[in-house]
Amino acid sequence: MSVGVRERLPETAAAAAAPLLAVDRLAKHFPIKAGVLQRTVGRLKAVDGVSFEIARGETFSLVGESGCGKSTAGRVIAGLYRPTAGRIVFEGRELDPAAQRSKAFRRAVQMIFQDPFSSLNPRKTVGAILEAPFEVHGLLSRAERREKVAELLVRVSLDPSLRDRYPHEFSGGQRQRIGIARALALEPKLVVADEPVSALDVSIQSQVLNIFEELKAELGLTYLFISHDLAVVKHISDRVAVMYLGRLMEVAGKRSLYAAPHHPYTRALLAAVPRSHPSLPAPERVLLAGEPPSPARPPSGCVFRTRCPAAMPRCAEAVPALREVAPAHAVACHLYD
Repeated sequence: MSVGVRERLPETAAAAAAPLLAVDRLAKHFPIKAGVLQRTVGRLKAVDGVSFEIARGETFSLVGESGCGKSTAGRVIAGLYRPTAGRIVFEGRELDPAAQRSKAFRRAVQMIFQDPFSSLNPRKTVGAILEAPFEVHGLLSRAERREKVAELLVRVSLDPSLRDRYPHEFSGGQRQRIGIARALALEPKLVVADEPVSALDVSIQSQVLNIFEELKAELGLTYLFISHDLAVVKHISDRVAVMYLGRLMEVAGKRSLYAAPHHPYTRALLAAVPRSHPSLPAPERVLLAGEPPSPARPPSGCVFRTRCPAAMPRCAEAVPALREVAPAHAVACHLYD
C-alpha cells in the first residue's frame, strides 16, 4: 500500500492482545415524539443491552429479522449514532463520543452500506469518490491519489479505466465493489458491513462475498458482518450472534450454531433456510406464532416469549442472561437455567 496512509490510533502491547472490539451492555433508544409540541412520549429500544467481543482477523456476524436492531448496533459501533448506554472498547481503550468522531477512529473503522447506489454520490465520478477519503484526511499528493485509486479498483476486480464513469453507469454488483473499495481506502482495522449483498442477485452475491474473503486474507481485516440471510452468514462467518428485538439470543462459532442451535428462535430461523439440495434431510420445523412485538413496547422478561413454542411462566418474569451452555456457545434462554 502507498506510504502516508497508515497513521493509526496508537496501539499498546496490551491492546494488541485484547479483542479488537468489545461492546458491553450497549443500548440505543430513540425518542418517540407526539403532539404539536413534539414531546417525548416513549422510547423505541432498537438495541437494548448487547454485549460481545470481536477478535482481530475475525468475521463476526449479527443476524436476525428486519427490525431486530442489528443495523442500528452496527451504526452505533461505527460512530454514526451516539449510544444511549453501554461501553464500546476499541483496541483496549474505551471510546467516548468525541473519540468516535475523531479522524483516527474514522480511519480505523469503516462502513459498507446496504444500498450501493444511494451510498455513492451520483454527481461524482468513481475516481473522485475514491479520492475523497485521502482529501478529507490530507493524505497523499494528487498523483499518489490517482495511483491509489487505480490500486483500489484492481483490488475489487474493476478496471482502473472506469474511474471517470459515474455510479449510474455501473451494475449493482459493480457499485457495491466501489463501496468496498472506498471503505478500504484508508486501510481500516474494522469494517462494518451492513447487509452488503442483500440488494444483489444471488449470482452476484457469491462474487462479492469472495471479494470479502480475499481481502480479509490479504489485508488481515476484521469484519462485523450484518445480515438477515443465514445462508450468506454461514458462508462468510467465524462466529455468529442471533438478535431479536434489540437483544442477543445466542452467540456461537459458526459450526456449533448451525450444527446444534440451542435457542428456539435460532432453530426457527435455521428451519426456514431452504435446503441446498433436495436429497438433504429437511430441518425440524419450528412454527412461530404472530408477529414480532414493537421495540417501543417490548414484552416483559424474555422479549421472544410471545412467539416462543417453549415459553413458560418464568419467561415473563425475568430477562434470561446470556450464559455459556457449551464451549464458546452462549444462549439467553430459561430452558438452560
